[in-house]
Amino acid sequence: MINSIRLIFALSWRNLWRNKRRTLIILFAIILGVWAMIVTAAFMRGMVFQMLEDTVDNLAGHVQIHHPQYLDDPVIDNSFNPQSAAVSKLLQDPRIALSSTRIRLAAVIVSERESSGITMLGIDPAQESKVSFIGRSVVEGRFLDSTSDNGIVIGKALADKLQTRLGKRIVLMSQDINNEIADRGFRIVGIFDAPLDPTEKSFIFIAKDNAEKMLGLKNKASEIVLRLHNTDMVNSLVNDYAQFDKNIDVMSWLKAEPYLEMMIELMDSSMFIWYLIVFLAMAFGIINTLLMAVFERTREFGLFQALGQKPGFILFQVWLEAVLMIIVGLVIGNILSWLSVLATGDGIDVSVFARGMEMLNMSNIIPFVITFDDLIVANLTVAILGMLTGLYPAWRASRLVPAHAITRI
Repeated sequence: MINSIRLIFALSWRNLWRNKRRTLIILFAIILGVWAMIVTAAFMRGMVFQMLEDTVDNLAGHVQIHHPQYLDDPVIDNSFNPQSAAVSKLLQDPRIALSSTRIRLAAVIVSERESSGITMLGIDPAQESKVSFIGRSVVEGRFLDSTSDNGIVIGKALADKLQTRLGKRIVLMSQDINNEIADRGFRIVGIFDAPLDPTEKSFIFIAKDNAEKMLGLKNKASEIVLRLHNTDMVNSLVNDYAQFDKNIDVMSWLKAEPYLEMMIELMDSSMFIWYLIVFLAMAFGIINTLLMAVFERTREFGLFQALGQKPGFILFQVWLEAVLMIIVGLVIGNILSWLSVLATGDGIDVSVFARGMEMLNMSNIIPFVITFDDLIVANLTVAILGMLTGLYPAWRASRLVPAHAITRI
């Protein structure tokens, strides 16, 4: 039995290289297909990973706590008590690593020359610097140093738009708790540089105590943003506290940023279509190569059967040729894929598409991320479906009639 298997393997490997040019062409196609599937998946996963990182770091966090009506109508009336018993109990959950309490409302900022609509964030600087990008993004001046700091931190793009600079005074206006226009002057103490221009233009940061005084708030907040120890804990935490208290709404970043969930689903669908296209191209190549080999060796197969060889032997031999070709292609394709991903280092610069990347809320550097699941899917797709496509030529070879096959010219 062992000798028969060795013989079949030897014959299959030898026959595979009887026409080296044809075998090398289809082998190249398999290698290219495997490489394209894995590298494309790594690029798309990298895009998703970067989008998640940018979104979480760009003020969204992993989990957000709001008043139940805040997202539908983000006004000062839809605030909640961040010191309530329910919130205090939630914040003690061991899955939570960091938290930041904010007053987040629409406002208007006015400089000496220009004005602009923005989102005002009243923050605790010590908390916020650990939760979002702002703590490490101030490129001019300084960040806020306490909850009573009288300064304001704005984005570089907003400073250009307002034609102002570090040290200048601006006026901030918003609606207070009595639905009156509240305004207050601040001096620009810091200018931040964010990965995305829309972030620089849309957000300003002031100390939480000053926001409360300006708006007439007391023991109220618009949102609390949480960073967890592990992203995989998000769904379990949200599910545990979904109906925890009627006065607060606990949601994941996906609900707060619905476009991102749509983009992730789009990426998954695109990967499936890409896998299908690559596989179909390889499948036709494998079938064509093996059918040509069967056609050229018709008399040989007829002679084998005339000498008493069983059709099953021929079927297995031809099918094994496809299997060996796929194995070689998978090994080389995986090695080239790993080398390609390693060669990208921290990622590739796509700044040439900067405007489009901004629309997706993504930075200009996209890392390549290979996941174990993507490797398994790509390799199993090529291996299983490739082996199935090899069955048809093998079946054709096993069905040849010896008398007709031997006399065929």
